[in-house]
Amino acid sequence: MFQEVDKSISVDGRDIRLKVGLLAPQAGGSVLIQSEDTAVLVTATRAAAREGIDFVPLLVDYEERLYAAGRIPGGFLRREGRPPERATLISRLIDRPLRPLFPNWLRDDVQIVATTLSLDERVPPDVLAVTGASIATLLAEIPFNGPMAAVRVGLVGDDFIINPTYQEIEAGDLDLVVAGSPDGVIMVEAGANQLPEQDIIEAIDFGYEVVRDLIQAQRDLIAELGIEIVQQEPPEVDSTLENFITDRVTAPVKQILTQFELSKPERDEALDAIKDEVNTAIEALPEEDPVRVAATTEPKSVGNTYKSITKKLMRRQIIEEGVRVDGRKLDEVRPISCRTGLLPSRVHGSALFQRGLTQVMSVVTLGTPGEAQELDDLHPEEEKRYMHHYNMPPYSVGETKPMRSPGRREIGHGALAERALMPVIPTKAQFPYVLRVVSEVLSSNGSTSMGSVCGSTLALMDAGVPITKPVSGAAMGLIKEGEEVRILTDIQGIEDFLGDMDFKVAGTDHGITALQMDMKITGLSMQVIADAINQARPARVHILDRMLSALDKPREELSPFAPRLLTIKIDPDLIGMIIGPGGKTIKGITEQTGAKIDIEDDGTVTISAVDGLKAKQARAIIEGMTRKLSAGDVYVGRVTRIIPIGAFVEFLPGKEGMIHISQLADYRVGKVEDEVAIGDEVIVKVREIDNRGRINLTRLGIHPDEAAAAREAASK
Repeated sequence: MFQEVDKSISVDGRDIRLKVGLLAPQAGGSVLIQSEDTAVLVTATRAAAREGIDFVPLLVDYEERLYAAGRIPGGFLRREGRPPERATLISRLIDRPLRPLFPNWLRDDVQIVATTLSLDERVPPDVLAVTGASIATLLAEIPFNGPMAAVRVGLVGDDFIINPTYQEIEAGDLDLVVAGSPDGVIMVEAGANQLPEQDIIEAIDFGYEVVRDLIQAQRDLIAELGIEIVQQEPPEVDSTLENFITDRVTAPVKQILTQFELSKPERDEALDAIKDEVNTAIEALPEEDPVRVAATTEPKSVGNTYKSITKKLMRRQIIEEGVRVDGRKLDEVRPISCRTGLLPSRVHGSALFQRGLTQVMSVVTLGTPGEAQELDDLHPEEEKRYMHHYNMPPYSVGETKPMRSPGRREIGHGALAERALMPVIPTKAQFPYVLRVVSEVLSSNGSTSMGSVCGSTLALMDAGVPITKPVSGAAMGLIKEGEEVRILTDIQGIEDFLGDMDFKVAGTDHGITALQMDMKITGLSMQVIADAINQARPARVHILDRMLSALDKPREELSPFAPRLLTIKIDPDLIGMIIGPGGKTIKGITEQTGAKIDIEDDGTVTISAVDGLKAKQARAIIEGMTRKLSAGDVYVGRVTRIIPIGAFVEFLPGKEGMIHISQLADYRVGKVEDEVAIGDEVIVKVREIDNRGRINLTRLGIHPDEAAAAREAASK
């Protein structure tokens, strides 16, 4: 167990406190990282390798406890259950910069657990958890090419700020997280309000400067505790099997990689045939042959070695010849096709976007305000009115496997597409609908998340959503061998596998709205990152031009099956009257008209119905109930009840008053029934409203012009 250490680091004028040796003594390493009143406990634990593992088995979990914000969970059980979507995204945020820093030969199980114990509603916990994961890993003395740290960069006005508060993020034009190692930037995640490329580059550089300070602070802490950063040499590998396979596959694999006319299935089939020949050759060797012994000792060794050799040959071809496996230039985008209105108008908007063999269908549903997603997590935001969901079934890559609930990858890709489109979604005041977009990946060969952005832009316009600008996206790749660097535009699946970077950039013709960069190496210089961002722009513009040739602006008419929304504003003090005791009044309006009614605390009433006439009927009822009456107002009404002393008249929807028998005519009336009957249309004037709110009406003293104006108003 470590000695207890309490250390403070100043980051852009704000302190980050690190407490080591106090909590979780049986974890391999643990740290309580705190800024203001937000505190996150991060642990790293290592277990012995399991047999048959041929990858780095890293598991990252971010946990939220609602007690951190002084709240009790909802639901029947009143305890935390399945992680909310935002917690899954933070788990990914921790994993993505951490994973490349573990040596690829490590086979021990490593688990990182970050738990938010206290939340200051000004300070997001996510970047604290990322930095805390690096510290916990170092304390656990796990082989690690760190330290690593992350900061958030905001832009308020013309100024970049480090680790902005929730309010500053909301008010600003940028929400960027940059993580880095001693070798350079290793991860970027950002949402932006159509910012120019140069602003994004400067923000990343600004953030990495602070990341370097946090890296040095970690080194100081580790030195203070007398711990050395573990960077073990990789175990020796017997190259007998690799040499055997290399000699037999190099020439035929090179030949296949230069047959640019081959489709992906044809290329995969040809490469698999070569691997089968290698297996046959190994099986023909004597049992005591070192090559056969090496192949049978580890069942996956032949396949993994063949993949590694193929990867090296593909990378070499790009570095030395500047040629990709499909014959494209390094900055060339695959062929694009777009269609809108693909599905019947029962769905409110649809589009199909295809780039090469990647095909995504996006479908839009317009909902009512009451259908917004309620959020039960630590984030201050309580609901979402724009939701983007991403699905990738196994048939999209020609596979068969069980269909499960969305995994971390699906949640992450949906969130990235949502972030890319959020800056162009109209405000609630402009377009009060709740929006759900579902992107169905029908065929995958790289960059499906950016395909989702493009397809969803078209689907939103097909649905008649008045987005402020269309958004397109492209995925950039990278091959780095020593000092040689090649940036690839619009990477396909095989290039994602062989490359060192997956850099997704989305935006409008005005600027960037979202980007996400993940690395397989331990860091990149700012110059390479800037080159990748700048190379993405012409690709995005090219893709956008092809999209706009299919549909250049939002449709003016909504689907006939989309709900029609009408919005009115009432005095908040009258909300109770509209709802009625136990919701009786509002239920009555819904049953009478068939419209759905949502009322917000500020008095905004949204009325929805597929039939616009029903929505107007409900609006008229509510307007009638909430209209402020004045003595002397004249209306057209209908007699609803008769009592011995007068008649009740509904003169506005839901608004009723009484004409006393003495006010029915300018002569003495013996019986009310002699003058009016139930159902009669009558012209009435408001005589007075008593102190109990009762409305007294009269038929006397109404000028013909007033009567004519009332009839005209009633006919509208």
